[in-house]
Amino acid sequence: MLVIAGHYSVPAARRKAFVEAFADLIRRARAHPGCLDLSISEDPVDPTRVNMMELWESEAALKAWRKISNPPKTDVKFEAGNVRTHHISHSGPPF
Repeated sequence: MLVIAGHYSVPAARRKAFVEAFADLIRRARAHPGCLDLSISEDPVDPTRVNMMELWESEAALKAWRKISNPPKTDVKFEAGNVRTHHISHSGPPF
């Protein structure tokens, strides 16, 4: 299982439109075989921060998705951020 998670910054004035531009991609990804979840959202504290999280059954499923994902063209430049891929060997309930 893979988790891709982190955040990046976009200009505050463009953040809402930037996040909304990904709505179709998020719907399609969630319906794609092997995608367990995907979210791109506005941070409630930092007006420039965009949070992202993807959960995939396998690297093969992620690679298949990336070939057809067709992300939106937003013309918004990413600023500093920190997004990482995590390979998960075990997971369970948080509580």
